[in-house]
Amino acid sequence: MTDPFLGSEALTAGVLTPYELRSRYVAVHKDVYMPRDAALTAMLRAKACWLRSRRRGILAGYSASALHGAKWIDPTLPAAIIDTNRHTVAGVQTWEERIDVDEIEILADMRVTTPARTALDLARRLPLGAAVAAVDALTQATELKMADIDLLVDRYSGRRGVRAARAALALVDGGAQSPKETWLRLLLMRAGFPRPQTQIVVRNEWGWREAYLDMGWEDIKVAVEYDGDQHRSDRRQYVKDIRRLEMLDQRYGWLVVRVVAEDHPDDVIRRVREARARRA
Repeated sequence: MTDPFLGSEALTAGVLTPYELRSRYVAVHKDVYMPRDAALTAMLRAKACWLRSRRRGILAGYSASALHGAKWIDPTLPAAIIDTNRHTVAGVQTWEERIDVDEIEILADMRVTTPARTALDLARRLPLGAAVAAVDALTQATELKMADIDLLVDRYSGRRGVRAARAALALVDGGAQSPKETWLRLLLMRAGFPRPQTQIVVRNEWGWREAYLDMGWEDIKVAVEYDGDQHRSDRRQYVKDIRRLEMLDQRYGWLVVRVVAEDHPDDVIRRVREARARRA
């Protein structure tokens, strides 16, 4: 068994002996076990948390987001669940929340908040930057529509955190391919630049796609891209990127500002401002 399971059920069914349970598995919660060598991912934490609730709770927040397929969730974060059992336990956040039937769905036999309710919870409970990144990732993974979230924002108008949620949701863009791209987009907007378009498609004269650009302004052909570690660790990708940038510049006239982790935000803003000025 690789997924979390209830030890009492495994023993009753004769799937494991008491010795096998003690020697091969470790309890992550009372009576909830995992293989000793298993790495706890956000999804496995969520499943373990749901079993701890004796299958009565509703997975929410990052836990629901993980089950909906969102990426880039820190596996060390506690699981989140809507439940009446408020007993404090390590690795679990228990929320006592109002929730309507149309805000719940079943995934892998577990009750989970819908993408729209998950987005609202993330937006109202997390700091602005983290909230936008989390909902960006959820939007990337699902067919979530902002109109669906807006219905819930109206439903819970006046509840704690909804005003902050409105501010975060206004900044969401499902085109972000990583939390760093979300961070970069927000940095540019806070600096006063027009809101950049994400995942810009560059096409050739026959209409075929030649490349995507992380974000930028198509009217002046200035793009900003975040280069992750793969651009340095993968030589083949590095060479491919050089050729791609040459093509974007020489054939299509794009001016691309590349950003890496070591760049200071002020330097990024300066370089983008200079690039836009060159096109003015």
